[in-house]
Amino acid sequence: MTPLVTAAVLLAAVTHACWNALAHQITDKLAGFALISGGGLLIGLALAPFAAFPAAAAWPYLLGSAVIHIAYYALLMRSFRLGDFGQAYPIARGTAPLVVTVLAALLADEVPDGRAAAGIALACAGLTGVALWGLRGRRPDWAAIGAALATGLTIAAYTVVDGLGVRASGSSLGYVAWLMAVQGAVLPTYALWRWRGGTAAVLRPFAALGLAGAALSVAAYALVLWAQTRAALAPIAALRESSVIVGAAIGAVFFKERFGVPRIAAAGLLVVGIGLMLHAG
Repeated sequence: MTPLVTAAVLLAAVTHACWNALAHQITDKLAGFALISGGGLLIGLALAPFAAFPAAAAWPYLLGSAVIHIAYYALLMRSFRLGDFGQAYPIARGTAPLVVTVLAALLADEVPDGRAAAGIALACAGLTGVALWGLRGRRPDWAAIGAALATGLTIAAYTVVDGLGVRASGSSLGYVAWLMAVQGAVLPTYALWRWRGGTAAVLRPFAALGLAGAALSVAAYALVLWAQTRAALAPIAALRESSVIVGAAIGAVFFKERFGVPRIAAAGLLVVGIGLMLHAG
């Protein structure tokens, strides 16, 4: 993995944690995700005329990814309703790298070498520690944990599908634009149907946060898809999940959630794992 690709994925990790924090901040989750999704639709339509149209071979992946992303939004909304940001976010993101590694080996013939495999394992262990610290002494909220784990499975699925699709598209920008346009229509349409004539009144208090989240979301995913055209899927997926460090910090500073020494140690284990993966790639 080149320094430029590494920098792009790390920037994507930061922007991803930030847009998720904005989504968590919005109290009406449907309003927040309708704005984020609808903003992505507008950005996609604005970008489409300036990018090459995706090749025909990419469209089955693009349409499949759009369906998976809709499930991802629904599960992410549920996990944010039920759990703390500092745990729901890392559980969701931490599930993905191991699953992506298995799927990339099966579908893209990207079998990690020994060092990369050890790095991915350490990174996943660190992510698990970041996610699960703080459960001791109280009963786990299994509904929240289950929603976050299911969210992680959708992340893994769309990471692999989009990794294959963007390589077949001939244009990473065109793929991003049309993916955002296709998937971005669903949640706003549902919100319009649910709220009927009161849509504007529901959305107005959250418009600024939601549209800022949309811009960050598109930027984060565009960076990842570009990186996936230049490096293997599994190391990118694992490096991208360094966003949990940013997410945990946001949870502690802005949402006043506990961080603690054990979670810092787990984050350090994550960094060691990422280091192994980068030196192997």
